[in-house]
Amino acid sequence: MVKFLSIGGVFTLFAPLVASAHEVYVLDEEAIQAALATSSPNPFSAFIGNEHEFFVWGLVSGIVVSTILAATVFRLFERQAGPFLAYIKRFAHPIVRLTVGLCLIGFGLSGKLFGTELAFEELFGVLSSVMQGAFLAAGLALIFGVYVRYIALLLLGTYAYAGFVFGSYIFTYTDHLGAYILLFSLGGGLWSLDHVFKIGKVSGILEKIARSLTRYAFPMLRILFGFGIMFAAVYAKFIHSELALQTVIQYHLTDYFPFDPLFIVLGALIIEFLAGLMLFLGIAVRWTGLFLIFWLTLSQLYFHELWWAHIILFGLGFAIFCHGYDRYSLEGRFLKKHNHEPVF
Repeated sequence: MVKFLSIGGVFTLFAPLVASAHEVYVLDEEAIQAALATSSPNPFSAFIGNEHEFFVWGLVSGIVVSTILAATVFRLFERQAGPFLAYIKRFAHPIVRLTVGLCLIGFGLSGKLFGTELAFEELFGVLSSVMQGAFLAAGLALIFGVYVRYIALLLLGTYAYAGFVFGSYIFTYTDHLGAYILLFSLGGGLWSLDHVFKIGKVSGILEKIARSLTRYAFPMLRILFGFGIMFAAVYAKFIHSELALQTVIQYHLTDYFPFDPLFIVLGALIIEFLAGLMLFLGIAVRWTGLFLIFWLTLSQLYFHELWWAHIILFGLGFAIFCHGYDRYSLEGRFLKKHNHEPVF
């Protein structure tokens, strides 16, 4: 019970800081272009003049996070939660497949790839309408689990092409890349039509590659998910901090959290980066997954953002929570006890 209260405290502390996680989704195009053209202030300059608030919130946050990590390390809830979390581990793979399927449907309906700022017209030109239909069909196929590996392979090619067109900005969406790699390596899984009708199998070199990636599927998903969060934090809250600053100002977040707007951006940068880092390294992954789901829900309720652009974050957050640790995560490797992984 103490641990649940502690994590609730973390949610309460950090929710206002990460409420503006995807600035390009909530600002209009004119505001985005103006922010990108403006010389962005350094968020760390907000430390000057706010030293007291920084240290107080840092101390409180550190105590709460330390409590959570201590509870994880000393397995205070292993008996109560262990059997349930071991049971739901099997659902992680199908959750990823369904998540990607819904994302593809969102891409097809909106004519945008990954996020609202990446238009099909910039990628596919006159073939945009055709590609919208193709994404819709592929999304439905993934939901039912039909030819999953082949679709995942095409999606990997699409991601590479988008990287060629949009450059390094595509690293904001490495969570999608991790999901595509997982689906290519693991296929549709037991609850798919591929498995029922014995279809969708790859052969030759593709089969060898898929087999070699099997053990790395969930570690790569976790690592790329965490990297994408860190990259997005640095891009929108440090390199182009004006994006986050305008979000704080235009949505009057200081009415609810009476701090310097740039101080809120600094807090968001630190917390979002640390959340991504914890996933990247494999520390308290289940709590981090729940944390992300919680603040994403708050963000959706407050900003009324487009549903399809956040499906990947919700879905992978749930998948990470269900799957838990893997052999390549720090806690999964170093905190095993009698071959039992840490619970949270």
